Amino acid sequence: MKKIASAILLTSLLSASCSQDFIDLPPISTVNVDQLYKTDNDFRDAMTGVYRSLQMQYQDFWIYGDVPGDDSEQQVARNDPWYFADTFTINNDLVLLNNTWTNYYVLITRANTILDRIEKVDGATLANRDRHIGEAKFLRALAYFDLVRIFGNVPMITSLISTEEALKKTRDNVATIYENVIIPDLLEAESRLPATYTGANVGRATKGAAASLLARVYMTRKDFVKAEEKLQQVTTMGYRLLANYNDLFDYSKNEHHSEYIFDVEYEEGLGGQGSVFTHRFMPNSTTMAGFYGIRGSELSETNSPTDELIGLFQQGDRRKDITVGPKGGFYNAQGEFIRLPIPSQTYTKKYITPVAIQNDSKANWKVIRYADVLLMYAEALNENGKTAQAVQALNQIRERAGVAAYTATTQADIRAKIALERRLELSFEGHRWFDLVRTGKALEVLRPKGIQDYMTIFPIPLNQIQVLNDRNVFPQNPGYD
Repeated sequence: MKKIASAILLTSLLSASCSQDFIDLPPISTVNVDQLYKTDNDFRDAMTGVYRSLQMQYQDFWIYGDVPGDDSEQQVARNDPWYFADTFTINNDLVLLNNTWTNYYVLITRANTILDRIEKVDGATLANRDRHIGEAKFLRALAYFDLVRIFGNVPMITSLISTEEALKKTRDNVATIYENVIIPDLLEAESRLPATYTGANVGRATKGAAASLLARVYMTRKDFVKAEEKLQQVTTMGYRLLANYNDLFDYSKNEHHSEYIFDVEYEEGLGGQGSVFTHRFMPNSTTMAGFYGIRGSELSETNSPTDELIGLFQQGDRRKDITVGPKGGFYNAQGEFIRLPIPSQTYTKKYITPVAIQNDSKANWKVIRYADVLLMYAEALNENGKTAQAVQALNQIRERAGVAAYTATTQADIRAKIALERRLELSFEGHRWFDLVRTGKALEVLRPKGIQDYMTIFPIPLNQIQVLNDRNVFPQNPGYD
């Protein structure tokens, strides 16, 4: 990426067909892009391109959401982005950072293009006009929400502007982005999106997804009153916990179940549409890979559970078996314990599923599921002084896990129990780091891992800083120069 404009602004990547294949198109100045946006199908296919950008980005989201936290560690790899994230030694020239920046701004550019073009088409000819707008705004809001949580202040682009204008664009304040993009986009998305889909459209953003993400935004901003109101609304939308926690991670079953709210969708056998998670998180053992039907030679053995996390599970907690595998090995079909090459190694089983081709897993990334909603609801209720009601929501999670219910005590005690339950329920789903940051616990908890005061956000990619080469206009985050 030679210029900041190429990452943020040029509409050069659009979807081409329903088969999820994508082509590169010339910039808007050299092609009549309007020809691509006329019918419902045109906008549907263009929206697929926006989802594809999210799919690309979320292959690495765990490096931000899981790895820096205290539930994950890199036990083997010592010279990779996930190790640098784990040890708080990330440099601003790391390729991961630039890929993240680019992926999100490609998504934003695609969404902005759809929103611009749809205003120029007769609404009477677009049966799904509201849905297209709602999806574009939901995904743009999600992109900006992730960007500000990862990088802090970033350029706020909500329309198509020229390269010259882009080169003058500075970083906007996080609060401004929340107030002018993220919250308004999610409110509008909620009003326009359908509650459910059928057929091939299942997996697209819904009204419940927009409401749930908006609640997470309110939680991040510590607006617990609005969060409680929105989360209570989501509890009336027909979602419910699956009876069996392990079914959440059984990929032979339908992932669009009663607990599903929004996933980043992956599918095997579609030429690069699968996920990397199965191979990334597996120990490097051909015996274990063969037992689980995982083909491909590169098993990255990353994102390993810490002993601290493993020790938090009570006896009889049904979540433990799938969240953390047996330390140093696995049990075969005969119940025999087969040791791994590294006897102290740990791993999560949440993404283990048969995979025929390297990094082509059908395992989705769960962005929001109903258990997360209930835990946020419990937290919001508790912060609003409704501790007894908070415990009722919390105990729905406890009941499914097969462990004893909590009783209402003090607000501080229940606050700690909710934080614990989020670790046990949602580990390795991209939540722990962001939970620590939003609750102000990151520095306290992660000092032993090497965090410094300025490291609650990541560095801006160096090449983005170098485009303008003027720190007064486009500065690096403090501490990363």
